[in-house]
Amino acid sequence: MAYRLRQTSRAIDYASHLNPHSTQPEAIQMTHQPAIPTLRLALLATLALLVGILATPLLYAAPQPDPVPRRWELTVEPGPLRVTTINLPEEGPRAFYYFTYRVTNNTGSDQTLAPIFELYTDDGEILRSNRRVPRDAVRRILEMLRNPLLEDEISIQGPILPGRENAKDGLVVWPADNFRINDAIIFAVGFSGETRRYIRPDNGEEVLLRKTLELRHEVPGELNPRSSRPLERVQQRWILR
Repeated sequence: MAYRLRQTSRAIDYASHLNPHSTQPEAIQMTHQPAIPTLRLALLATLALLVGILATPLLYAAPQPDPVPRRWELTVEPGPLRVTTINLPEEGPRAFYYFTYRVTNNTGSDQTLAPIFELYTDDGEILRSNRRVPRDAVRRILEMLRNPLLEDEISIQGPILPGRENAKDGLVVWPADNFRINDAIIFAVGFSGETRRYIRPDNGEEVLLRKTLELRHEVPGELNPRSSRPLERVQQRWILR
């Protein structure tokens, strides 16, 4: 027993020599330091991340149109979205998206028709209709469709009278430069008078949203610009945009 006490005393003296400002060995001091609650910190960090993920869609969710229209709204019957190739005299073969639709005024009073169409693809490109589209390409597509009542985007603008007998058929064309896409979405505005002012939660900016027809299409594989097969439509709805 005396031998063990002498050994312990020597160990304490040696540790004190290494750290003269301490009266206890360094190893003994470390046992008195509180352990870091790593598990608790990890759980709190995970909880904070989940709360942030769940709160983000609520924070940036845009408002939806009124379930029952409160302002004038034209009836739109969208046709298919297709791709075709036109051999232009000065440019050679070029590919174009084209889309047809019928619009009817069932509001009971005269309205002004001035629609605007945009095509969004998942490669990040937003195409405004009738831009970078030669007039000769539009003329050739009109001839190909053989509908004497079909009007291009410029000709269809103007007054539209009430009644089914005064319905108008329209053609919309965009350039098709990228065939490796997965989605193609048409946004059509100008068929409803519903608007809403909205404050963006990210920067506080006030924007004017318009009721917009959204037509979403999926592209299985690479587009064939010579097939003229319709793209598969997977969703049709009204949104505010």
